[in-house]
Amino acid sequence: MYIPPLNKLTDKTKIIAFMKRFSFATIITAKNNIPVATHIPFLIKEDTDKLFLLGHFAKQNEQWKDMEDGTTLVIFQEPHAYISPANYEKELNVPTWNYISVHAYGKASLIRQHDELLHLLECTINSFETSYMQQWNHLPQKYREGQMEGIVGFKIEVTGLQAKEKLSQNKTTNEQKKIIETLSESNHANEQIIAEYMKQNLRGE
Repeated sequence: MYIPPLNKLTDKTKIIAFMKRFSFATIITAKNNIPVATHIPFLIKEDTDKLFLLGHFAKQNEQWKDMEDGTTLVIFQEPHAYISPANYEKELNVPTWNYISVHAYGKASLIRQHDELLHLLECTINSFETSYMQQWNHLPQKYREGQMEGIVGFKIEVTGLQAKEKLSQNKTTNEQKKIIETLSESNHANEQIIAEYMKQNLRGE
């Protein structure tokens, strides 16, 4: 993705934290040179110096059939906010948009072993709703096996990360503070979150 130097995020800890916070992402592969995309939740796992993304498709979604053939792209992007020129000190300005986005490239492999797929599902439950694990464990074995038959799990070893923070870094400190104030007062969660990230950026966090 296009990233001006001012907006480039290189802190891997911050990048991974963002991916974990906004883990419902878009996975993109290609079939016959045509991009194919699906929107699904991901687990982000660190193993020594490696980073893995794990998830699963509905088996009827045939994107899984081609994902081992080439490079896979996963896009993490959620908070964004319209920035009005009313926040600026000079009239010669135009509207823009603030956002954060992470592009993760990697090599995918399918999870073919039953025990590994079960472990993936249990990790997913523990990540998104730990309290559901008790209900899952009490479901009939036949029902659980039937649900597992309907999905295809996968793991992506990340080989490249690109991260962008467009948070009005090119504006004056007073203008950034004005934008933070405006977004903080918004009723939209996305705008409040962008204000939160802008505050962190101003503090150098």
